[in-house]
Amino acid sequence: GHSKCIRSLAYLKASCNVMSASDDGSIRQRKRDGEPVEKSCDGGGGPVQSIAVHVDDTTVVSGSFDGRLRLWNIQEGSMIGDPWEGHDAPVRCLDWSPDALEIASGSQDGTIRRWNPDTGRQIAPPIKTSHGWVGAIKYSPHGDKFISGGDGAICVWSRDGKLLIEIKGHELAVTSFCWSKDSAHIFSGSYDCTIRKWRAIDGKELVVLRGHTNFVRSLCLTPNERYIVSASTDYSVRIWDLKTNQAVGDPLLHDDEVLAVAMSPDGKCIASAGLDKKICVWSLEAALERHQVGVLCALVFLCPFLIVFVI
Repeated sequence: GHSKCIRSLAYLKASCNVMSASDDGSIRQRKRDGEPVEKSCDGGGGPVQSIAVHVDDTTVVSGSFDGRLRLWNIQEGSMIGDPWEGHDAPVRCLDWSPDALEIASGSQDGTIRRWNPDTGRQIAPPIKTSHGWVGAIKYSPHGDKFISGGDGAICVWSRDGKLLIEIKGHELAVTSFCWSKDSAHIFSGSYDCTIRKWRAIDGKELVVLRGHTNFVRSLCLTPNERYIVSASTDYSVRIWDLKTNQAVGDPLLHDDEVLAVAMSPDGKCIASAGLDKKICVWSLEAALERHQVGVLCALVFLCPFLIVFVI
């Protein structure tokens, strides 16, 4: 298993296996039942800050502390070509465009760079943002724009890199994004302990979700967009009902700060991970039942053992 904290999670669509990236420099994969998949990706570069999986599950791109991106063959666990060079500081976030023709990366050097995944070369000059470190980046589902977040601001960019609008409202750095499927709304998480919903076309703030007592580090939406799930350095994962704009049930707790959360493609499970070096996979249905009748089941991947908690 991982020997240091886990910073990023991603699900494979076909298998619902979960991939994890860690400060130990590795990317690992586990089946839904917790069984590890033998092929892991280990390629130097120091701590892996972020990963993003290709839409067909064949490759995963990683961003590391050394400022380089690496493309991996998931089945073989091998790096494809050489590392991609361009950033001058750790790569904090990554995303594939919906058509898989480009990858966007954001870095502590304050730039966004866009890459051709077939060549590993940049397809346009770097974008210097107004918000310093780039802590989050996400293409819209329609693929015609992308958003970046950093020190208190959210920037909405056209696909060709033109700034469309700058959204301000968060009091501290923005760390994570989700888009609604129709590309009409943006959800953001921040060091200011809030999750906010914005209208994408003009940046109007629509909802503020409060409840976390420390930084919000990661967000994911359920496939039906009824719930949004957040991970926080307050050691908790929370589920929010977007109809009522209220937290559902008690927080799902880790033993340390939670840095990453991901939703399984079938919408059944939530994976979360962080400084305690373990991946917790929670049943969304059971968590919602707990809210209603007090029952929760959680699977915890505590390497190298699979432990099942019934709380």
